[in-house]
Amino acid sequence: MILTHSPQSAFERRVDRIPSLGVGLSVDCYSPDLFALLDELEGCDLHPAYLELFQATTGMLEEVRRRLPAMPLAYHGEGLWVTQPDFPVSPYLKTRLEETVRQLNSIQSHWLNHECASKEMGGFAFGTYLPPLYTATSADVVADNIALVQRALDVHWETTPHGSPLFLLEMAPLTYFSAGDLAVPQFFRRVTDRVACGLVLDIGHLWTVYRYGSVGQHGPLDQFVERFLDEFPLERVVEIHVAGLAERDADVVSDAAAAHPAWIDAHEAEIPSVLWDLLEQTLAHPKLRHLRAVALEVDNKDVALIANEFRLADRRFHGQVASTMTRDPRRTRQDDGGSESVVRQSAVTQQERKGLEKQYVRYARTASGLLSPSGPEWQAVQEDGAGLARYTAGYLPNEILRWGGQLTDMFPDTCRLLAEAGIVLDEFVPWWFRDVRVASESYDFFLLKISRFQEFVCERAPQLSPLADREAALLRSAYADANERRSPAIETDGELTR
Repeated sequence: MILTHSPQSAFERRVDRIPSLGVGLSVDCYSPDLFALLDELEGCDLHPAYLELFQATTGMLEEVRRRLPAMPLAYHGEGLWVTQPDFPVSPYLKTRLEETVRQLNSIQSHWLNHECASKEMGGFAFGTYLPPLYTATSADVVADNIALVQRALDVHWETTPHGSPLFLLEMAPLTYFSAGDLAVPQFFRRVTDRVACGLVLDIGHLWTVYRYGSVGQHGPLDQFVERFLDEFPLERVVEIHVAGLAERDADVVSDAAAAHPAWIDAHEAEIPSVLWDLLEQTLAHPKLRHLRAVALEVDNKDVALIANEFRLADRRFHGQVASTMTRDPRRTRQDDGGSESVVRQSAVTQQERKGLEKQYVRYARTASGLLSPSGPEWQAVQEDGAGLARYTAGYLPNEILRWGGQLTDMFPDTCRLLAEAGIVLDEFVPWWFRDVRVASESYDFFLLKISRFQEFVCERAPQLSPLADREAALLRSAYADANERRSPAIETDGELTR
């Protein structure tokens, strides 16, 4: 039997190196323009304690650090799909890790925050995050993949006195449905029992778990949240996020819509009052002992609304956040449900990873409407399929046709001639998910959308391929120029960019 330090004690050694920051903002550098936003806040005498920057070009991040030398900066990564069983053998993993290291280093971030979600799974690509399968094997895979990333960070920072950035895993939102046979708190407990990562708890995401989880609609919200926080590994939470929620148009509505609004994660939207109350409830929980920061996520949000909400948050929660951050974290491992020394757990087997890969192929096909839900991980959806139907009938087509750029704006002449030929753009959605594809390049939804649409046109209207190719070349050139100038790659008309 080999004994080693528990993941909890290893986490505590790492988190002790992270300073307490306070109430800040999680931002996209481009939308709204970060420096214009900070100028506006300065004019209102509002001063975020820190900024968490969503992945941008390294040049842009370096510019932020140069212009804000005294501002604490943190990092929200993208493209490290730790939920996926084939993550360790991804041909682009080395490139992604190298880019992540460069970006973390450029802003001197104490942590790498990443969603517990993916935009690629089982040979299929999506425009926005899909949460993991909430199963025991899936949790084990997530933990082992996080350990791989943390080791890579440790190697790069092994000679630095302040240590390497800590991997923070953020609980993903639910968009109308969830799949799995393990409750969300138990999933994250299983992850943290296996790896010394921190967590990010997003209050809006928590609301969506209540709204779209299997038990959420059967009891009062405050009681659900109380149980959730009791069971969730709150002692691992290093950062809390708060962002807007909003309804999206869809043809299918749930029977429960009258009882609860059909909100989903929407950073550009106003933060509803219920989330402020949930934040207060969360901050008061005694298990929250390693909190370092609270951020409002404000990408794509109107600057005036950002200022108003930050003013509200700072006035209402500044003292409570400060008090929570000064709690004495020195408790025994037994208080958190484990022992100080544990048996080193074996890695997930290749057979288990292969089995989970097949489940993720089924997940992607089910989410895209190509398969009916079946199996124990889909029991809740089988009992009430309204949420999944809403996702496949309304949300997903919007994601493919409009997310990150509307096809009719990207390919105006091609789309006009397709319509004249009787080919409707809605046909592009099932075509997108028709085939399993091995990724040929590192994930970039905008570039992927361009190449997929070219293929669609070539198949359905080959006479229009030369036109589609010319419009695609213009898009790629503009995209490359925009990235080189470190400015927004494309306008999104208020849509989420994350």
